[in-house]
Amino acid sequence: MAFMTSLPPLKVAFQGVLGANSEIAALSLAPSWPERTIVPIGFEEFAAVLEAVETGACDVAVLPVENSLAGSVLSAIDLLFSSDLYAVGEVRVRVRHQLLAPPNTRLEDITRVYSHPQALAQCAGFLRKHGLTPIPAYDTAGAAQDLAHSQESGAACIATARAGELYGLETLAPDIEDEEFNITRFFVLSSEHLPHDLERAYKTSVVFAVRNQAGNLINCLTGFARLNMTKIESRPRRDRPWSYLIYVDFEGHTEDPTVQAALSSLMSHASLFKVIGCYPAALEEVN
Repeated sequence: MAFMTSLPPLKVAFQGVLGANSEIAALSLAPSWPERTIVPIGFEEFAAVLEAVETGACDVAVLPVENSLAGSVLSAIDLLFSSDLYAVGEVRVRVRHQLLAPPNTRLEDITRVYSHPQALAQCAGFLRKHGLTPIPAYDTAGAAQDLAHSQESGAACIATARAGELYGLETLAPDIEDEEFNITRFFVLSSEHLPHDLERAYKTSVVFAVRNQAGNLINCLTGFARLNMTKIESRPRRDRPWSYLIYVDFEGHTEDPTVQAALSSLMSHASLFKVIGCYPAALEEVN
C-alpha cells in the first residue's frame, strides 16, 4: 500500500512581527508553493532575515526594496550586494493603514498615535485633521502588539487590519493614508535558483561599479538601449570612499539574446558586476 507524504512547511523569513506588511508579503507566496504550508518567521533586522536563509533556518525570505512614495529601502538594498542570496520573485503589497485602538475606545478619546515613522508620515494629513500627536515606534505591527499589551488609555496605533485582528484591537478609522497609491515592492530571496517559466514576463536586477574615467558610466549603460530600464540608482560603496554602485532593474530574462548582449557589454566596461536576480514580474498588488 502506498502512503502519501506531505512536504514540510515553507519557512519564510521577514522583518518585523506578525501583522506587518512584510508578513502579508510572505503569506502571499502561497500560490507559488501550493503544495506547502507557508510559515512566516519574523526577525528584528534585515540582516537577520538574510542570515536565516543563508544558514538554512528558513527556506526563502521577503525583503522590502522599494516603496512607491518613500522610494528605495536603502538599508535593504545595500545588503543585497554582499549577500549570496538570489532574487527569485517579486511581490507588491498595497499598503493600507488602519487606526487601531483597544476595544471600547472612541476616536475622540485618542490623543497619541504610535507607529513606524514612515507610516506616521504617510498619514500626516489624517493626524493633523484630528489633532493627534504622532509618536515614532520601531514597527507598525510592533506598535499594535505593544498597545494591545499595555492597553494605554488615550493611545492608538497605525498598522494593518491583520495586526488588529491578531492583537485584538479595533479599527477606529480605516485606510487613513494620505495617498491611495502606496505600494511596497519586495524581493523573494532564495539560496537556490528556481525553475524559470518562460511564458511569464520577467525582470532582471543587476548591480555594478564603474571605473572613475570620463564617459565610463555611459559606456556601461549603452548596452541597455534596447531594454526597458524600470529603475536606476547609485549608492556609495562601503569598502571604497567616493566610489559608487549602480543598481539597475530592467524588463527581460537573462536567457533572452538582447539581455545577454546587454550584460556582455556591461561586463566589458564595469569594474565590478553582479546579477541580483532574474524573476517573474509581479502582475498585481496584494491587498
